[in-house]
Amino acid sequence: MKWTPLVLAGLLVVVQGDLWFGKGNLPYVWGLQKQLDQQRLANAAARERNARVAAEVSDLKEGLEMVEERARSELGMVRPDEILVQVTPTR
Repeated sequence: MKWTPLVLAGLLVVVQGDLWFGKGNLPYVWGLQKQLDQQRLANAAARERNARVAAEVSDLKEGLEMVEERARSELGMVRPDEILVQVTPTR
């Protein structure tokens, strides 16, 4: 009967020691949780970026207005019946 409380206390110390210092200890788990939270934020930002790109691709596939706007702004293209006039601001 004397040994039972001592054995149980010893087992408790072993379990607690493993919890705090063993493989998969609490500080390690907390660090992993922090990494997981950061990854979730990065995934949410990537999802938003992907949604914007998908919307732009959809616009490019469906309508010519977007293609025309891109051609005018990025490539400087004009229609055959238009005259291009460039105005430069004075310094």
